[in-house]
Amino acid sequence: MKLFPADARIGLGGAPLAGLFTPVADDEAVATVQAAWDEGWRYFDTAPHYGLGLAEERLGLGLAGKPRSEYVLSSKVGRIIYSASTEAPDDEGFAVVSKRRRRWDFSRDGVLQSIEDSLRRIGTDRLDVVYVHDPDDHYSEAVATAFPTLIELRDQGVIGAIGSGMNQTAMLTRFVREVDIDVIMLAGRYTLLDPDGLDDVLPACEQNDVQVVAVGIFNSGLLSQPRPAPDATFNYAPAPDSLVSKANQLADVCESHGVTLPAAALKFPLFHPAVAGIAVGCRTAEEVHTNAALSRIEIPDALWTDLKSANLLRSDAPTPG
Repeated sequence: MKLFPADARIGLGGAPLAGLFTPVADDEAVATVQAAWDEGWRYFDTAPHYGLGLAEERLGLGLAGKPRSEYVLSSKVGRIIYSASTEAPDDEGFAVVSKRRRRWDFSRDGVLQSIEDSLRRIGTDRLDVVYVHDPDDHYSEAVATAFPTLIELRDQGVIGAIGSGMNQTAMLTRFVREVDIDVIMLAGRYTLLDPDGLDDVLPACEQNDVQVVAVGIFNSGLLSQPRPAPDATFNYAPAPDSLVSKANQLADVCESHGVTLPAAALKFPLFHPAVAGIAVGCRTAEEVHTNAALSRIEIPDALWTDLKSANLLRSDAPTPG
């Protein structure tokens, strides 16, 4: 399955649509999806985990009426959303107050229920890609039940492609080598600040013909501004001083070539042959247009050479020049 069109290897990450850290209104979320469509983005990712199903619902509203054959839609399994008797604030980073709760479930029944629930919330008849989501503490269940169920559904033509999405490389590498998957979603582990996916999972993907969707390319904020903000985060926590310093050094080199740090950060993962494309989380239409503009900036080859010469980028990272 081709995940991204050749002329738009960027898609929309759905977590911010559900108010990741900061509330987002329904109409604002729908406008964000529309802006992504208007920019030519045709890959849309979401998950039940995001806002307890809210991101899926809002993405569905934004995609309503769009030709289903013209975009790729991915969601995830591993968490079931269920109803409780009382409302409560979500305790996993989303600015949502709801009667909904989440629980882990990588069983066959859990996977089937999760997919059925996602289809209903999004309002669609199929998912093109389904990822096993964050199985860090559930390796055995993922291998024993979740992946076999997804493989069966793929073989039946119910879903198009299967894989896993995680914030670590070690377990993803095992899945790539041990399970018949098509794609991985690599979060935050192939960026200008953290290219450690080069050590294991990216070579494994090349060897096994597994596509990579790189996400978290701004490392949750540290690379998203021309200069790190005072409250910059890395991996969703306050950024260590050492990484803030490195981000500023990266910015120095970028500025010497007339480009910004986020423009280079957005472009960098796309040079790796295993990376099919990137998905960028956006909470407003303005953020979509900003990231789309960044994706169109031409980066001088000499910038990558200078980053490597300054030991700010690994010499084995694929780059032009």
